Order: sequence, then structure tokens, then C-alpha cells
Amino acid sequence: MTLALIVISLSFTCVASAGIFKGLPKKKPVEPTLLEQYIRSATASDKDTPGEIAPGAIWSPSSRLTDLGRDLRASQIDDVVTILVSESVNAVASGGSSSQRTSSANASVSSLAGKTSVAGALANLAGLSGDQKLNGQGTTTRNSTLNATLTARVVRVLPGGLLLIEGDKSIQINSEQQVISVRGIIRTIDVTTSNTVASTQVADMELRVNGKGIVGDAIRRPNILYRLLLGVLPF
Repeated sequence: MTLALIVISLSFTCVASAGIFKGLPKKKPVEPTLLEQYIRSATASDKDTPGEIAPGAIWSPSSRLTDLGRDLRASQIDDVVTILVSESVNAVASGGSSSQRTSSANASVSSLAGKTSVAGALANLAGLSGDQKLNGQGTTTRNSTLNATLTARVVRVLPGGLLLIEGDKSIQINSEQQVISVRGIIRTIDVTTSNTVASTQVADMELRVNGKGIVGDAIRRPNILYRLLLGVLPF
């Protein structure tokens, strides 16, 4: 009997999931992020300008030896720069509502069968009154803090001397793995003499933290089959 119930529930689940999948709209194309939009616009404007003269086999105008007074801060492709990530987000939202409504209605009999005054229960035939009150309050608080240090690489030099950087850092402790990824645009003037830059000085920054392991598996969203079974089965 139990096996038959399981088979019937699975068949209903398959039918329901098939109907859901047929009714699902097609996925919309992923819109480019602000950073990707800026890179496209900057690259398009850079194509309109004449290109640089190709350097020779020995001489390179971008070589560090061409400017002996220049320091070793990141300024060219494949240079590395250390990003000091210190991000803190605090958000508080609160709201309240209050309403009150009072209503009343009375009905009486002034005369009945020729009598101008009626005594007893008919004097006040009906009386209605109502009072409604609503008091509601809500508060939402969210705090998020991230402190990390990772080294990124310059992958492109944009017009105006801006540098596009990308960097990843993977940390694995026992069965837990944390991957921190950063991507954004920095100015060469913001790079310190120790070749570091703060995350608050990274424009259009994309910062991602992904975790894998026991903790990540425990908080992962259940698959669609499990969610469908929870909606169909009564136990």
C-alpha cells in the first residue's frame, strides 16, 4: 500500500513538473553589468583613436627602463596590485501603521397599533455598534561585514589611464573552501607606494564570496523535485 502511494505521488509530481516546465517563460538574456557596459563604451571610444606605433624588437615605449624615475606601482597589463577589502553594509528599515474606525446604528418603534408610546423591549428595537483598531509595526535590520586581502592582476589598460583588474583567492580549511573574487577599475594615482589600493577606491567593483563544503551544503536550497514533493505529499 505504501509503495503504491509513493508511485502515485511520484506520477502526480512528474505530471505537475511537466506542466510547470511547459508554462515557464524562456530565460531572458543576462543583462551586462555596469562594469561590462563601461568597458564596452571605453573600448568603442578607444577604437576611434589612432593606434600606437608597433614597437621594435629591442625598444618598447612601455618598458619600465624608459622612465627610470617611475616606481614599481601597477600601471601596465599583467602587473599585480594588492586589494585591501574592507566592506561594511548596514541597512535598517522600519514602518508602522495605525487606523481606527467607530460606527453605530440605533432603531426604535415610536408608535404601534395606535399607541404613541411603546414600552418594553419594542422601545429600542435594535442597536448596533462597532469599533475597529489596527496598530502595526515592523523593523528589518541587515548587517554585513567583509575584511580580506587579495592580489589582483591588471588585465587591461583603459583610456585615461584606468586599469581593469581581476583577482581570485581560494582558501580551504578542512572540508570548507571559500573563494573570493574581485573585479573592477582603479586609477594609477590611487595605488600607494606599497602597491596597494583600498576597495573603497575601486570603481564598479564586483565582489563575490562563494563557499563550498559542509556548511554550504547545509544551507543550499533544496532541488526542485524535493520542493515539489513537499507541496504534493500531505506528510
